[in-house]
Amino acid sequence: MFKLFSLKLLTALLLTMAVAGNAWANTDDPKAVIEYTVNGIIKVLEAREDPTRLTEKNRDDIRDVVTGRFDYREMSKRSLGKTWKKISGQEQADFTELFRKLLERSYGNRLATFHGQKVVCDGAQFKKDKARVKTRVVDADKETPVEYRLHQTPTGWQVYDIRIEGVSLVSNFRKDFQEGINQNGGFKGLFSALEEKVKELEEKDNV
Repeated sequence: MFKLFSLKLLTALLLTMAVAGNAWANTDDPKAVIEYTVNGIIKVLEAREDPTRLTEKNRDDIRDVVTGRFDYREMSKRSLGKTWKKISGQEQADFTELFRKLLERSYGNRLATFHGQKVVCDGAQFKKDKARVKTRVVDADKETPVEYRLHQTPTGWQVYDIRIEGVSLVSNFRKDFQEGINQNGGFKGLFSALEEKVKELEEKDNV
């Protein structure tokens, strides 16, 4: 359990979260939301004193950039699937917070390996209250297509899924979480297992 997906999907997540420091983002424009988020994280990474690791200050700065750009509740809901409707409102809130921590700790450290990749935004496609922003991650002579899926919220456009070469982050989590539910006797068992995983990752970061 908790294989945490392929390297390609990992790259998608990292560079989803990676375009602008303190620059203002137009939350009415999904393409601008993605550019702001990606450029913001890249700016934090490029400003590090130690390019081989992430400090807690780096983590806080990245979290500031991502906040409000990702709909963690929607991502949690879609990742948990049918189980979401079976748990209480408090359990949904607790799971959403745990899911956010899992993302940060599972993938955040991989950002330390950033070495100047570029992200090119090709534009947005709209369908009612949803949008797709297609980008390309350019690393040397290789290009990897990454698609961000956003929906309209009361506070603007927010990301609810990421696809790289057609592979969905949410779908991978859903498969992994369902496996965890089956192996651990239900939602509470999954939650406990995720708590242990996050604790393990936090302790490793503090070594």
